[in-house]
Amino acid sequence: MAREAALKITVLGAGAWGTALANLAARGGREPRTETAVTLYARDSAHVAEMAATGVNARRLPGVPLLSNVAPTADLAAAADADVFLAVVPAQALRAVLANLAPLISAAGAPVIVCAKGIEHGTGRFLSEVVSEALPDHPPAVLSGPSFAQDVARGLPTAVTLAAADEELAAALAGLLAGPGFRVYSSTDMRGVEIGGAAKNVLAIANGVAAGRALGASAGAALLARGFAELSRFGRAYGAEPATLMGLSGLGDLVLTCTSAMSRNFSLGAALGRGESLAQASARIGLAEGIYTCGVLVDLANARGVDMPIASAVDAVLAERITIDEAIAELLARPSKPEG
Repeated sequence: MAREAALKITVLGAGAWGTALANLAARGGREPRTETAVTLYARDSAHVAEMAATGVNARRLPGVPLLSNVAPTADLAAAADADVFLAVVPAQALRAVLANLAPLISAAGAPVIVCAKGIEHGTGRFLSEVVSEALPDHPPAVLSGPSFAQDVARGLPTAVTLAAADEELAAALAGLLAGPGFRVYSSTDMRGVEIGGAAKNVLAIANGVAAGRALGASAGAALLARGFAELSRFGRAYGAEPATLMGLSGLGDLVLTCTSAMSRNFSLGAALGRGESLAQASARIGLAEGIYTCGVLVDLANARGVDMPIASAVDAVLAERITIDEAIAELLARPSKPEG
């Protein structure tokens, strides 16, 4: 990562979260420097023209002005000129975006901070692995934790975790984004941070279904606790550190996503619980990453003998192998056993 005073940061993806992060980066964080130039990349040139003309991303984050040193662009070559990249595109689009970016980057070494939450469908790759495969000369990092774009954009107190394999790099990248309302903890446990972010989306669909079915607060609490047990078993099987799973990017993000209607995964589950079809709910709510993560999460769990009945039930419901009522009955009929 460049250490000169002027720093160039590119945010790939101009959704609500990408826009909020672009403003955070533009404010300068804790890293001492005199200037920060942030490029906010979106594929849609009309969308970019709107942002450039109005100074607001009205499509994704209305009412939040872009800072003066955030420059929207639809030119991927211009976006490739950066000291640090924040990849905020959907998880399933990450590889394609990085593959298009790769031949345009003139210098190796710029870190790529993954800000999406998921596991690549079809390959079973964690997103840090996707970065390593698509851009082998650029160290990956992962940003995750309980955070809604609207809260961050409004300056409401938020705390997240940023992980990289190198401890000094993780701390330096955390310093780029940390600010008065945005606390960033650093970590070297990339796998733990990205597992928490991916698994919680699937489990939030289950909690949403329970809410939509009006199963009560007790059922919601039980699903959250047992969902965390599943997340923890999966994380341990894939090398995550227990402290990470208990932290912001694990338990913290799970609690937020499983209890708030601001979560698209929870809202999707709630819509299904009320009787909407998956197509109807998806069209109204928008992208819910848990839909695409669910199958591969269950496959990875099965590959290492990890018991994830809640995630498996969500996968079966989404694939229409069973109904919601059948899933509830199967979960309640599981044999009693010691808690763990």
